[in-house]
Amino acid sequence: MSEAAPGAPSLLDRSLAFADRVVPPPSAWAFALRIWLAMVLALYAAFWLQLSGASSAMVCVAILAQPKRGQALSKALYRFVGTIVGAVVAIVLIALFAQDRVLLLVSCATWLMLCVFTAHFLQDTRAYGAMLSGYTVAIIAIAHIDAPQAVFDAAVDRVAAITIGIVAITFINDALASPSTWRALRGTLDGAVAATRTFARDTLAAGDPGSERASALIRRIAAMRGDASAIAGELDDGPNRAAGARSTIAALYAMAASARAFTAAADRLASPGPAVAEARALCLALTRDGSRDSAVQAAERLRDGLADTVGRGADLGEILALQRAVDFARNAVFAQDGVEALTTGDRPLRDVPLPTHRDFPVALRGAARVGIAFGTTALFLIFAGWPATSFALVQVAATCALSSITPDPKAFARGVLIGMPLAALCAGIVLFGLLAGVQGFPLLAIAIAPVVFTACFLSLNPPTFGVGFILLVFFPVLLSPANPQTYDPQTFFANALLVVMAALILFVTVRVVLPISASRHRAFALDSARRALIEALAGAGGDATTRTSLNSDRLLQFSQWSSRSGAVRAASLDRAFDLARMEAAAARAHAQLRDLAGDPALARAAEAARDGIRAVDGRAIAASARGLLAAGPQADRPTRLAIARAASDLATLANVAATQGRFLRRLGLKAA
Repeated sequence: MSEAAPGAPSLLDRSLAFADRVVPPPSAWAFALRIWLAMVLALYAAFWLQLSGASSAMVCVAILAQPKRGQALSKALYRFVGTIVGAVVAIVLIALFAQDRVLLLVSCATWLMLCVFTAHFLQDTRAYGAMLSGYTVAIIAIAHIDAPQAVFDAAVDRVAAITIGIVAITFINDALASPSTWRALRGTLDGAVAATRTFARDTLAAGDPGSERASALIRRIAAMRGDASAIAGELDDGPNRAAGARSTIAALYAMAASARAFTAAADRLASPGPAVAEARALCLALTRDGSRDSAVQAAERLRDGLADTVGRGADLGEILALQRAVDFARNAVFAQDGVEALTTGDRPLRDVPLPTHRDFPVALRGAARVGIAFGTTALFLIFAGWPATSFALVQVAATCALSSITPDPKAFARGVLIGMPLAALCAGIVLFGLLAGVQGFPLLAIAIAPVVFTACFLSLNPPTFGVGFILLVFFPVLLSPANPQTYDPQTFFANALLVVMAALILFVTVRVVLPISASRHRAFALDSARRALIEALAGAGGDATTRTSLNSDRLLQFSQWSSRSGAVRAASLDRAFDLARMEAAAARAHAQLRDLAGDPALARAAEAARDGIRAVDGRAIAASARGLLAAGPQADRPTRLAIARAASDLATLANVAATQGRFLRRLGLKAA
């Protein structure tokens, strides 16, 4: 009998490791218990109120199933708003087109497409609310296309069911102490702050680590935006905590960018002076000591050094390096202040938005894809004479609309294709196996528990989220609990067949109808960056912090769609980062130059600089920056700092125009 090798894990260790991977953690069990209780409570309340669509309250809880309280509250708010809007539109459309089914279907499809298109340009739960208002019309109007007189009652019942579901899940989350979003985000945010400091420290000490690593850091930071938005409704001081989280996220973007910019500027200097060396040392110290007081003191010292350097007429490259060091320290202050605001609930130093980038062609194609799938399904079912056509159209509208706001519609479609048959199987087992004709609410509550728990466990695992979500939502749809419960095998199997058909339609649609390849995604993102840069070069400034956040999101998406590897991918990412850097610098420079133009001593140089920016003339831009610096020794401290900010952005523009001249000419941004 052979013995285990020294150091090899024992059978017990391997068994425990396997159990850790297979058995859900206590937090997952607690989440599943909360969702099950909320679904049972919502269904009981809907039965007690004798709503005709009682199962909708149960489905509402399933859709709002989120592991953290703030996430559920945020989604509940926009679900309620989306339902109200959809119900009103459904009543209006029925009132207008009740006698003409073709016009009713066309108007419903048009509204659905408009909502999906709008959802592409919104974030998180707001996008869900917009999308929901689209397929709510299908649920209310199309489901009652044969009985238009019942639409108003159906709309009232649905709003009531949604309200019950929201109240039920909110009550259960509060009663069972659902985890707070801000507490979970605090740990994630601390990790992102530490990662950004490490990135900056490596950049300052050893040189630029490259665009690939910068993209990975942006991806880590951007993942927190959803939770940051969800905090606002969680507590009385939630808006302050949310503002603090947003401020920190925006500051982390800027810290990473300014660290790279400082290193690049310092490396270009032939002989960095003592001011640059001191600035590097202060920035390195901030990557180790993250206290707010240290960052404030370092920022003030760096500003003093920058003002003195401008006063003695320093080189443009040195001014650029020192200004980026000031930017790094300033954003370190905002980062720490935001973390403290998130923790304490106090008002942070600033409240900044975190806009996300969306491409118009992608939104247009997504809306068209939903409309084509809906219209094609309607034509097929009508000409085929299929019974329960309205039920099938509702499922197609819902699944296609849901897929439109997911990051990867193809992955979601795969989850739907697996989850729909699984939901039908589970509903059939519960309905005809466990219940088997019994009319009892306690037995129903117990019978659905295994399915609800399994779906919750699957939804908490990212690779199986789609399957778990579809199982959790469409299991009660197909089970359709009622009082009294009906047991009609023919209706059940017809509905099961239709939802599986809807899954197949979605699976085919996202692959065949107006597909968007990775190369097309990159082209759309690049074209969007080009248009934004043209606006910035023309003087349509904008807030620098907002632009940095927007560009970071665009860069994140660009890196995700850049599947190429090696030198080609690195060069592509470098160009994308340079365009973002150029856009932000142009916007900031125009804003600063407009202020400096009011000084008679600086008016001519400021106007020359703005002309150079519009022409993307690197030499003229650099010359105008030096012209501004020439007036520095005679200026006061605030004016010197303003000159330094403008000159540093002009230097950035000149450097990018020189290094990416051929690429800029190819984009039509620079004369040949």
